[in-house]
Order: sequence, then structure tokens, then C-alpha cells
Amino acid sequence: MKETAFITWKDTYSVGIPKIDEQHQELVQLTATLFAACMRGAESGRLYFKQVVHDLVQYVSFHFSAEERLMERIEFPGFAEHKKQHEQFVKKVLEDVKKFESGQGIVPSTFVRFLRDWILTHIAKEDQKYGDYLRYAKKEALVADMFILAEPAKEEGPR
Repeated sequence: MKETAFITWKDTYSVGIPKIDEQHQELVQLTATLFAACMRGAESGRLYFKQVVHDLVQYVSFHFSAEERLMERIEFPGFAEHKKQHEQFVKKVLEDVKKFESGQGIVPSTFVRFLRDWILTHIAKEDQKYGDYLRYAKKEALVADMFILAEPAKEEGPR
């Protein structure tokens, strides 16, 4: 039976904005690293998992902020709903992290599977919507590349 990776980036996830695609790839990588932490077991695995979760939460916050600024700049009509999805995701993750840290029955492998499924579904469906809108706006000369990428291109992330 062929072994498949827990989570991998596919070009079909691309929204066509290099900086955002790079950030999405980093989220995929952090999720894969988190899954590897789950597989370690024992106390060292628990500590490693806790550190990777911390890194992931920071990176998600950075990424969502960059994505939301971009959507505002291009006047994406679905911005409010998209931002709400981000807020709900962050709330759920922070609640689960808090439960994990206090020892309240959060199974790390279940948590990381939720992350994987949410991230890939969100990128493949929801993020594609602003990518499509951006292509339309550029075609109609409603926005220009320099305007779109000016701020995010300067950002390096939390690391």
C-alpha cells in the first residue's frame, strides 16, 4: 500500500499572488511539522507539539492579517465574510490550544487533522474567490500590481 504525505502543497491551491502562495506553503509546512510532533509521543513530543502550535498560531495571525489587508486594498466584495471565517478559525484554535495546555482532553492528532482539513479547504475554496476577483480586477484595470503588492511584499513574517 502506497504511503501518502499527511499534508502537501499542490499548485492547484495557488491563488496567483506569490507572497500569499508562499505564506500558504508555510502554513502547509507548519501543519506537516505539527503532525510529525504528534507522532513523537512521550513528553518530548508534547513539548515539541506545544512549540510548533505556538509557531503556527503566530504565523496564522501574520498570514490572516496580510491576506485581509490585501482584500481591503482590492476592495474584495467577500471581505467581511472571509474575515469572519478567519476569526472563527482563530477562536477555535485558541480554545483548543488552551484546552491542550490545561490537559483537557484535546488529542493532538485530532487537532492537527482539523487544522489540515480547514487550511486546505479554506485555501482551495475561499481564498480562490479573492484570487479570482483579483484577476478580474486586474483585467478590468481596477487595480495594479504595484498597488496590490506594495505592503505585503515588504513583510517577512513573525520569524
